[in-house]
Amino acid sequence: MKKLILSIDQGTTSSRSILFDLKGRKVFSSQYEFQQIFPKSGWVEHNPEEIWKVTLKTIRQSIKKSKNLKAKVISIGITNQRETTILWDKKTGKPVYNAIVWQDRRTSKICENLKKRKLENLFRHKTGLFIDPYFSATKVKWILDNVSISKKLLKNKQLMFGTIDTFLIWRLTNKKHHFTDATNASRTMMYNINSNKWDDEILKKLNISKSILPKVKNSADDFGTTSKKIIGEEIPINAVLGDQQAAAVGQACFDKGSVKSTYGTGAFAIINTGNKKILSKNKLLTTICYRLKNKNTYALEGSIFIAGAGVQWLRDKIKLIDNAQETEKISKSIIDNDGVYVVPAFTGLGAPYWQAEAKGLITGLTRNTDWKNLVRAVIESVAYQSYDLFDAMKKDGSRPNIIKVDGGMVANDWFSQFLSDILNTKVLRPVIQETTALGAAFFAGYQAGEFKSLEEIKNKWKKDAIFTPKIKKNLRINLLKGWQQAIRKTLA
Repeated sequence: MKKLILSIDQGTTSSRSILFDLKGRKVFSSQYEFQQIFPKSGWVEHNPEEIWKVTLKTIRQSIKKSKNLKAKVISIGITNQRETTILWDKKTGKPVYNAIVWQDRRTSKICENLKKRKLENLFRHKTGLFIDPYFSATKVKWILDNVSISKKLLKNKQLMFGTIDTFLIWRLTNKKHHFTDATNASRTMMYNINSNKWDDEILKKLNISKSILPKVKNSADDFGTTSKKIIGEEIPINAVLGDQQAAAVGQACFDKGSVKSTYGTGAFAIINTGNKKILSKNKLLTTICYRLKNKNTYALEGSIFIAGAGVQWLRDKIKLIDNAQETEKISKSIIDNDGVYVVPAFTGLGAPYWQAEAKGLITGLTRNTDWKNLVRAVIESVAYQSYDLFDAMKKDGSRPNIIKVDGGMVANDWFSQFLSDILNTKVLRPVIQETTALGAAFFAGYQAGEFKSLEEIKNKWKKDAIFTPKIKKNLRINLLKGWQQAIRKTLA
């Protein structure tokens, strides 16, 4: 009987389940979007029950497909939006509040207060992160401070915290296992990446009880078995990774210095730094790339909050396009940006600025500007933000000459070429662009014993296209000057 691996990819705007064969080829995919909730300016929430419902639907459809193919799902890998925070009742499994999404900025004042207490260095050296609303810790604190039922449950030792992976494991194993992995834990701002433990000092500063936190495991490990009652099958869950770390695995970035950049709702660049933690001098994050056999491989990461979300804004809010695919044709149809720049600081600015209160900006408008300039400027902004990240990496001593890219935006050939032009670097796009899901599948297969080594996994990676810089040097310099001026105006 043919063996398949099921990868559950729970993202910011949709959940999907993908079946892969043991050669790393996609066999089947099921995907559903879910509601984005914006209760107030700067607040972003998801309904955990809706996430569970659509995720479960994709899983069941994938399992049904495997049976139709007369194949057996031997292992499950989970990858997920990382910092998004859920607290729930241990007995009922019911969330006490909506999931607070990684994009949410409501805890800015809590973060400012922590900085005023001069705790930035403490958090930075222990967690590798900057104090920012982006991460889970202050979201947990906000729920504890503002949702009354959470206090009662905490007092009765009935309260549980998790990022989405933890919540899914809890539900899939029918409330048996409260687990996460090292990559997700390293994004909470509560996990010490030096000692590989939840940090008591940080928890004390935030007034968060360790009792609510999950057990932290390797990225490839035993996370329990799915309940037959829940999905109709008992299947071992063998891998868990945060989405960006999973993408690094899916891109086979196992060598020190290898780089991937993912362009989804946000954009995230990760460079493998091996067994060495590097504290960036240029405001990049230090994080765990993956943990195998209780040994961490570390990474530097740059986070852009708005990438594909900018395209959604064009479509849903200002209604300049009907779908994302149109942006390629529109960008090609005009000679240049006509001096128009969009700084999409819709949820503040991430690396290397870390300005939680920054607001979006459009500059360079003239009587000649039309809607196409605005569309192109939004697409261009993602490349400019990427330049800022890779420039920070270079300043930290890392100079990648090839960048592997993935995510929905890189299907746009115009964007992929413009990215190569602005970065002045070769850009490599893989055959399988669902690299987050593929990475979870690779590690699930590794834990299940189907893949014997990282080298074997690396050999399964296949190239689709390569983009090389074509733009003239002076034009690149001038475009970047315009972007830097726009950034200065945003930060003024």
